[in-house]
Parts: sequence; C-alpha cells; structure tokens
Amino acid sequence: MLTKRRSFLKSIGLGGLGLSYVHNLEAHTPQVGTQTTDVSVVRLKGKVQADGKGLAGVAVTDGINITTTDAKGNYELLSNASAEFVYIATPRGYEFANQNGVARFYQPVKAVNGTFQATFTLAKLTQDDTRHNFIVWADPQMISKEDAELFLQQSVPDTRKLLDSYKQKNNGQMPPFHGVGCGDLVWDHFELFEDYQKGVTATGIPFFQVIGNHDMDLTARTDEHSAKTFKSTFGPTYYSFNRGEIHYVVLDDVFFIGTAKKYIGYLTERQLAWLEQDLALVKAGTTVVVFMHIPANTGDQRRNKAKEEPIGGVVANRKELYRLLQPYKAHIMSGHTHFNEKIVTGDNLVEHVHGTVCGAWWTGPVCFDGTPNGYGVYEANGSTIEWYYKSVGHEKDHQMRLYPVGASKEKPDHVVVNVWNWDPAWKVEWLEDGKPMGPMTQETAFDPLSVELHEGTAKPAKHKWVEPQLTDHLFFAKPSASASKIKVQVTDRFKNTYTQEMDVKRS
Repeated sequence: MLTKRRSFLKSIGLGGLGLSYVHNLEAHTPQVGTQTTDVSVVRLKGKVQADGKGLAGVAVTDGINITTTDAKGNYELLSNASAEFVYIATPRGYEFANQNGVARFYQPVKAVNGTFQATFTLAKLTQDDTRHNFIVWADPQMISKEDAELFLQQSVPDTRKLLDSYKQKNNGQMPPFHGVGCGDLVWDHFELFEDYQKGVTATGIPFFQVIGNHDMDLTARTDEHSAKTFKSTFGPTYYSFNRGEIHYVVLDDVFFIGTAKKYIGYLTERQLAWLEQDLALVKAGTTVVVFMHIPANTGDQRRNKAKEEPIGGVVANRKELYRLLQPYKAHIMSGHTHFNEKIVTGDNLVEHVHGTVCGAWWTGPVCFDGTPNGYGVYEANGSTIEWYYKSVGHEKDHQMRLYPVGASKEKPDHVVVNVWNWDPAWKVEWLEDGKPMGPMTQETAFDPLSVELHEGTAKPAKHKWVEPQLTDHLFFAKPSASASKIKVQVTDRFKNTYTQEMDVKRS
C-alpha cells in the first residue's frame, strides 16, 4: 500500500511532500465546493503491437509520467483521474496512425472502476525511414470562408505539387513524409478547423498539430482549460514521436492568462518535467526537433530597439529549454511572428522561425518582412537535416527577390535583395557587368514590396493594421554610374546556388 501511495503522489506531482502530509490529507475532510477535481488513482495499461506481436521499448505517457513497454509490448502506468489521454511516441520504422491525415497517436482516458485499457496497433513502414522529409505549415490562420478558400485553392495544391515531385523522384512511391501544422491553424473561428483538416487530407501525408494562440478557447478562465476545443479535435498539446534517427517533440508554449487574446510565451513546469523524462530516453548526440508556436527567441527586440522583449512573442523561460536540449543536435521550429528568421545559437541549436502560410493574414503574396507566403521543407538523412523555404506559387529555387535602384527608401541609390531564408552560413554576393564585386552589405531595413503593399493606414484594405516590419535578411549594393547589369548570386549553407539578374535603370 505504501508503494502504491508513493507512486500515486508522484503521478500528481506531490512526491516530495512526505508521508506525514499524506496522513493529514487522509484525515482531512474538505468542504465540497461547486467544482472539484478528481485525482483518484487510475491504472493505465495495455499493449503496443504490430503484426500481432508486441513492441518493446515504446514510450507511453499520460502527459505526466512516461513508461516504456516490456519485452511483450505491455505497459502499465499509475495515473490519476485528471489525465485526459494516454498516448505513445511512435517508434522509428512505423507508420504514423492517422485519420484522414490527422495524426491519432492517443486515446482519451475513460476509466471504469479506476482502470483504463488501451491497445495501440501500428503498421510497419514499407520503406526505410533513415531518409525522410517533413514540411512545416506555420499559421494558416483562417478567419473566414474566404480565407479558407485561399488556403484550399493556393497553399494546399502547392504543397500537393511539391509532394508529387518527391514521389516522382522516388520511382512513383511517396517517400516517408510528414507535416506539422505549427499553430494558429485558424483565427479564433473553430468551425474552420474542418477546412484545415480538409487541407491536411488533400496533401496525402500525416500531419501533427501544434496549438497556437488563435487555437485557444478565449472564454476559458485559466490556461488549463484554454485548449479544450483543440484537444477534442487534435488530441494532446505536447507529445513526441520518432522517425529515422530523429526524435521529434511538440510543445505548447502559449500560456493563456484568462483574458481574451492575452497570453505569454511560456513552458509550464508540467511540460518541462515531462520533457525531461522524454529526453532521458533519447541518446545524447541525437538530433532532436522541437515544434512550438511561439518562437523561443527572435531578433525583434534588437531590430526595434525595444527596452523589453515582446512577452507574447518569445518564450520567457527558454533558457531551461535550451538547457534540456544541450546534449543534443537540436532544431526549434516555430511560427507566430509572420516573418522568417533563422537564429543559430551555439554549436548545437538552430531556431527556425517560419514565414507563414497566410503571409500577412491573407492580404496578399508576402509576409510583412517580404517573405513570400509559404512553408518550410526539411530533408532528413540519418541525423542530418537540410532545409529550404517553399514559396507558394513559385518553384523550389525561388529563394530571393531582387529590387532595382530606387526601390528602397532608406538607400535609393542601391539595389537590394531580400534573401528570406538566410542565416550566417549563407553567402550573398553580386556582380556588376560580369565583374565580381564581393559580398553585399547586410542591413536591417524594410522590404520594398511590403512597404508598397502594407505601409499606411489605408492598406492593405483587408486588414489595415498590417504594417511593414524590419528584417535582417536584406542586402544592399551600390552600382557604379556606368553599370548596366547587376547579378546577385546567393549560396546557402548546403552549397546550393541561386542567381538573379536585372538591368540597371536610372531615372
């Protein structure tokens, strides 16, 4: 009995309070309020299997504690009645269970007499997943059926075309591919989750979902209740899975503060404690990819010379996340900001802040930093990941936009190029009339197309509050008075080269 009691206390986070306090708890009879929380013991048990055989070593969790299946694929986990789901971290080599593309790796807990039994049946992949790919849809953020139509008629077909290109290169068979909706799947209108799911189904690949600030129940009284609708539609808000040699984690970093549309970027202790357990099962040196909606960090405070960082724009307690990821080769994937940015932190971490599917909230073809509406594409080979940004309506090699002399208000006598997926490992060089002129000068400024489309109180007509935002991925060069042709050559960190040319025209 004593062992059971200790296990139960651990399951609800009271393990350090001591047995004397347990005695007091048992002796005390609380007054019954209008709402009580049932934390009675629930025993979760079941099996993870494939082809009729149990799978050993599969992580199973209730979102509080994690156990692994035994040699026969069986598991047992002492939980409590507040647990909403029991779910697994799908192991490498197996398909992601899904319903019309939406990942279903969980079962809602419905205990009977203090017990809930759940069996998870997996299917073996027909291909080796050491090589695999994934895409990141950040912020589809639909507020109306008009937005949903743009999503379904532009973004989804573009994604489908891209996926078909991979299929063609793989002898007509789709290679292992998954997607992640990185939050703000809709814009507070939950009836549009159906349209989002239609888009997922149309891609033909399984998608995992991240909760965003616009996917929360705005009438909830606390953060604990703010994901009710999301959970009923997509399941847990934090979990993990595996593919090939890579471990993937999804986190919920949007902390609702009880007032409609007010939130902070924050990871709760419950999640961090769960993440510590999750990563304890992952060998040091492994590549770990974390998805969350609000970026851990951005350059926004620096660019805008703000006294404080935006409390709803970055994760306040990100240092603890960084600490937990220190033993691994880590990538953090996010959205939320509607600009594209790469932040390289030390030797082990790259943060990918994605340009959005909806761009500047479905007002036109670009985000407010000039990044085209689009999504991230990632190619994994073993523990190595390469990536590029896919602009909707353009080919894969569309990686920059070159502007002529006079386009930039800040530097009207310069040509300027926006290289939206740039990071410090890239090279941005230019040639004048065929002569190499060296690197272009990186500066923080406004993208000229965003200025044209978004600046001022009268535009864009659909959402007049949208304004251009400063970005670091602009590069400038001043042609000579006699120059007739400019060529820009961009080389990414993977040695892929992209070029664009234009004639120099002066008024």
